[in-house]
Amino acid sequence: MRYILRQRLLSFGDDFTIRDEHGRDVYFVDGKVLTIRDALSFQDMQGNELARIHRRLLSLGPTYQIERAGRVTSVHKHLFTLLRCKFTVDVPGPDDLEAAGDFLDHEYEFRTESGRAVATVSKRWFALTDTYGVDIAPGQDEVTILAAAIVIDRCCHERKD
Repeated sequence: MRYILRQRLLSFGDDFTIRDEHGRDVYFVDGKVLTIRDALSFQDMQGNELARIHRRLLSLGPTYQIERAGRVTSVHKHLFTLLRCKFTVDVPGPDDLEAAGDFLDHEYEFRTESGRAVATVSKRWFALTDTYGVDIAPGQDEVTILAAAIVIDRCCHERKD
């Protein structure tokens, strides 16, 4: 399934609207303003929270947690990589993923530990907002992968306010 993540230009916090390949709004990510843990709420279009994303405060390197249905997935940026970003997506159970991007952090691929690609993320620059195309293989946890893509954006493009 293909999705389009578009960051909203005029919003308080980092808000994203996620559309399916047919252009229908399917998810909304509400970036909470003035939170200590850099929190986001991943919601369906009726406002039901499907996942909560927040930064772990005491960790070596940027680490976020995605809390969903009583399960916690951690997304951790590797500190020492040469010419590329690399992330571990530690999901509950044996299905951990690794995400790696190119030098400019505009293209990502999520792979299983065995090397099988399960999703690709392509960032394209538009006039005023960031837009990502996300292609997810059938049978994958779409909400977790979309949330992890947002975490990667935050880690690689942190604002120095």
